[in-house]
Amino acid sequence: MFRIKRLYTFILQTFLPVFLMTFFICLFIVLMQFLWKYVDEMVGKGIEMSVLAELFFYAAVTLIPMSLPLALLLASLMTFGNLGERFELLAIKAAGVSLIHIMRPLIVVICLIVVGAFFFQNDILPKAQVKMWTLLYSVRQKSPELDIPEGVFYDQISGYNLYVKSKNRETGMMKDLMIYDVSKGFDDVMMILADSGKLKLTDDKQYLFLTLYDGESFENLKTQNRSSKNVPYRRETFSQKEILIPFDANFNRMDDGIMQNQYIGKDMHALRTSIDSMNLRMDSIGRTFGNDLKRSGYFTLYDYQNNTAKPSKQVQQQSFNIDSLYAQESLLRKQALLDRAITRAESVRQDFEYKSLVTNDEKRTIRRHEMEMHKKFTLSFACLIFFFIGAPLGAIIRKGGLGMPVIVSVFLFIFYYIIDNTGYKMARDGRWPVWEGIWLSSAVLLPLGIFLTYKAVKDSAVFNRDAYMNFIRKIIGKQEVRNIVMKEIVIDEMIPETALKYIDELSDLCNEMLRKTGNKRQNYYEYWTRGYDKDLLHSISYRLETLVEYAQNSKNQLLITKLMDYPIIRNLYLYRPTKIKSAGILLVILFPISIPIYLFGSWQQKGLRRELNTILSTNKELKEIIYKDLELSGKKIYCQVNQTNLDTKN
Repeated sequence: MFRIKRLYTFILQTFLPVFLMTFFICLFIVLMQFLWKYVDEMVGKGIEMSVLAELFFYAAVTLIPMSLPLALLLASLMTFGNLGERFELLAIKAAGVSLIHIMRPLIVVICLIVVGAFFFQNDILPKAQVKMWTLLYSVRQKSPELDIPEGVFYDQISGYNLYVKSKNRETGMMKDLMIYDVSKGFDDVMMILADSGKLKLTDDKQYLFLTLYDGESFENLKTQNRSSKNVPYRRETFSQKEILIPFDANFNRMDDGIMQNQYIGKDMHALRTSIDSMNLRMDSIGRTFGNDLKRSGYFTLYDYQNNTAKPSKQVQQQSFNIDSLYAQESLLRKQALLDRAITRAESVRQDFEYKSLVTNDEKRTIRRHEMEMHKKFTLSFACLIFFFIGAPLGAIIRKGGLGMPVIVSVFLFIFYYIIDNTGYKMARDGRWPVWEGIWLSSAVLLPLGIFLTYKAVKDSAVFNRDAYMNFIRKIIGKQEVRNIVMKEIVIDEMIPETALKYIDELSDLCNEMLRKTGNKRQNYYEYWTRGYDKDLLHSISYRLETLVEYAQNSKNQLLITKLMDYPIIRNLYLYRPTKIKSAGILLVILFPISIPIYLFGSWQQKGLRRELNTILSTNKELKEIIYKDLELSGKKIYCQVNQTNLDTKN
């Protein structure tokens, strides 16, 4: 009997509620973004709540491809972050269960989500997009709800501009009206001034019925008498005037068939069929344009005297000197030939501009269909990538809740969205091939997912601050100050002869290093192919620290103080960038990039040579101090011996 392991059940019970919560939160956020983007086209039009609810439903379904990858990233990050923060992940690993084994049930769930996302993109999303865009365009075309403001011109009635100084909200009576009627064109504009008036919709909501009281109207009649220099007009004084203005206030839903023929309303089979048919049509158009180009005169020589085109073979058999033929013509003939050439060139240019627009439109439509076809796969692949980024990242940072996971998830998703939008625009404009632009974001984030999964499985400290700081120190090379304090109790006191031996060995190594490096800067080729001997530098550092540690056992305060003059030798990366000569030659070839590194590395090598010279000078001073101690200790011993002899004689 098949039975799910208790560990798998625990992981699923931890992940699924978090995933559902984050999915609906992300969907709500992107839906609010959609609302903020199109709110100006919905407000003030008197649209019923049922229509808005239907629009929001289809918009939410359409926005699932954007919210699903973010929800998976956030859910996986929070799940494994919570497990790591509560040390449950550590306990499971201590029992001998690897991270991949822990992720196994979630991998199965993610694979099911990936398959479901593909079928959603192929079967459900096109229908939802058709419904959503149809409703959205219908809402855009809906006339705004009639609400004429006070003190400003109102231009939401097509062909009319209305100005109302004040109005009574209870009775609907408007005072001091000014109306510009440009429905017949600007040549026959009509201006109406009225003391008061009322405005209401007809029962079928197709017209506005405007009743005006005590006013005048002025109308231009320019189109009726164009021959006269003076513009005739008509003036009318009225006590009551009624005007019927066309104004469709109904909500008219567009036909879904218009959007179904677009690329957003097609599945994989329909997209592939459309792309094939459009490519065939594009090839046919290209052959037609090519044949027209061959017959256009570029491959023949046109005889203007006989109005005939000579074939290219005949042109090749005859030799023509155009300049000499042109020079033999009269001035009038030359002017006629130039005018005819300019006219013909302009005609050809316009013809090919039109053909270029036709072909560019066809290519743009083909690219849109190909992009839509590739996007049906990128959503599924993005879900898989984001899971393998979020789960290992949560296991590494070990922070749950809605703090750090939300920050990291939003940062990664913004990074993904910028790259994806960049690739989308490049593919849409034809600058990149379609598959490169659409798959750009996946190609960028896939190595990150592989890297984080590998580091999490190996329990590597990816976010260890000290490791990164040490790496930066080895690049930048921050100088450290040596600090030595005299010991209060010395068990093994320093032997001067042994210290002098250590100093001589250290001086020999430093002199050997300076002899190899020289006092001059290495040239560009030597720096990248040879550099400084890091093994010898390591020996110098080891011998120096041995000397300092041994000399600390001295009771001479001056000697202890002098030890602090020794620099701390740093084994920096840029002393010798590469140990492989072929790799160094490759870096030599990368001339523009490697020059700043060479200059910075040479500056660090100069500092190393200065440190070696400091060690040599400090060695001399330290030896002088030790010799003085030996002399003083020798005199003291001699005096003690003489005093002992005198006591014996006495």
